[in-house]
Amino acid sequence: MTDINTASLCERIIRTDFGPLTGTVASVLLTRGRLPLSQIIRFSKLRPRSVRGAIIVLVQHNLLWHAETDIDGEVVEVNVEECLMRMRYGKYVWFAEQHFGKAAAEVVQLILDNGPTLYSQALHKLVETHYLKPSTILSHISPRDKRIRYETEEKARISGFPTAKQVREAKEIAEVRLKREEEEAEKVGMKRKAKDQLAGKSSKRKALDEDVVDDDVYFRVNCEKFNILIRNQIIEEAAKERFNHQAGTVIRAILKATEPKQLHLADVRSDPTSLGDVATHLSDEEDLAEGFVLPPSKKPSEMTLLKDYCGILASADNPTPAGQAASFISLNGSKVQVEFDIIGRRLKRRVLEAVARERHGDAAVRIIRLLLQTGKMDEKQISKIGMMSPKESRPLLGALSAESLISIQEVPKSADRNPARTFYLWHVDLHKTYTVLVGTLYKTLHNIGSRRQAEEEEPVVKAVLEKRQRTDVMQDEERLLTRNEREVLAQWEKKREKLTVLEQRVEEGVFILRDFGSPGINDE
Repeated sequence: MTDINTASLCERIIRTDFGPLTGTVASVLLTRGRLPLSQIIRFSKLRPRSVRGAIIVLVQHNLLWHAETDIDGEVVEVNVEECLMRMRYGKYVWFAEQHFGKAAAEVVQLILDNGPTLYSQALHKLVETHYLKPSTILSHISPRDKRIRYETEEKARISGFPTAKQVREAKEIAEVRLKREEEEAEKVGMKRKAKDQLAGKSSKRKALDEDVVDDDVYFRVNCEKFNILIRNQIIEEAAKERFNHQAGTVIRAILKATEPKQLHLADVRSDPTSLGDVATHLSDEEDLAEGFVLPPSKKPSEMTLLKDYCGILASADNPTPAGQAASFISLNGSKVQVEFDIIGRRLKRRVLEAVARERHGDAAVRIIRLLLQTGKMDEKQISKIGMMSPKESRPLLGALSAESLISIQEVPKSADRNPARTFYLWHVDLHKTYTVLVGTLYKTLHNIGSRRQAEEEEPVVKAVLEKRQRTDVMQDEERLLTRNEREVLAQWEKKREKLTVLEQRVEEGVFILRDFGSPGINDE
């Protein structure tokens, strides 16, 4: 089961998108975990027909997994990952329009099974570039159950009591089997079609193979591929913020050159690409020279400017560990690679420091940076090196520990673990800290949704919104709405816009902490 903040957010997402009945079914599953149909009907207190309809809707949208158990038979559980991705669907549609045009955006938005001729080419591009992937039987089965089964099978092959190394190897083999099975299942979607073509002036025809979309396959949005675009956009904005607009343009070109091979968010770095290939992805309208202060009589070539920008992004002038930790790319001769893992760690630390500064001031950021740089330290060392008095550091350490921004490690001097003879060392457990921060951000997203709903359900606003839905009012709002009603609408739309912007900022923080880099929150 998920934590309370994540469960509340998922329930609100499903209730908003699919209505109260489906939201009630989702709430039961999120609160009580996986259940069979009979138990869902019992706890939701809904009619069996309504529960079945809600489950069908959720399964169709890949929001429910089902599994077979020895005790309850077939059970279903909420696919939390897919549910949370629904908050980014607007971005996915926007990215599809930017990359492939309006028709592709409509395909992503509607996920057409067999669209008209207008959508056939866009659908082919989306499937070919992995932005849409086939919906298979495996996508509706809980991967956790299969992982456990594969691990059990691998452990059964071990004779005697398994060692820690053998258990770890069994888990790795099970994970590889699961991933291979998923990749094999998702190879469907495209098929070979014979195409006749005239061979010059001869009347003979030869058959050429052509890839076309298989009409018998159902497709769904590949969230990971669209999340890669979100990650790339965040990297570009970070480079612009760190250096200037032209540096962001250069790293965007590098990402664009390697985009077809970017298939997983867990990639540590991008595939290497040449500077010549990067240069072809630079827009003609961009003038890289504007980012440098150059003498008016001398203007270097575009390739020279590109090399200079790559040197800046790679921190070539600072080969120390600190310089490498601040880099965006790595250079290997004429090859360039974007360092996703380094950028992700840096952005996560920035979110952590921003939260600490907002809640406890600059002194808290100083303590966190000190602990991250030096490791475990006791209170006296923190006060001395951080140039803080014990009266300042002691309550601040307690406040940071209460919010799980820092952790404490007990080191007893004797076996009786007497507190008077125990060292207490402070440190930053990044995995724990990021997990707590993500839970807090989920709670914030839930509160934003509640605030939006409360504003919308104000009696005056609700009456005006209902009036606005009338067909005659939709045709002529200026004449059929009074001045006060138009002012109420303007105020409501302004509040909704502010809440939406805030929601997007918080969601970006969730993306950085949870999805940027390796899967899950696994920084050390």
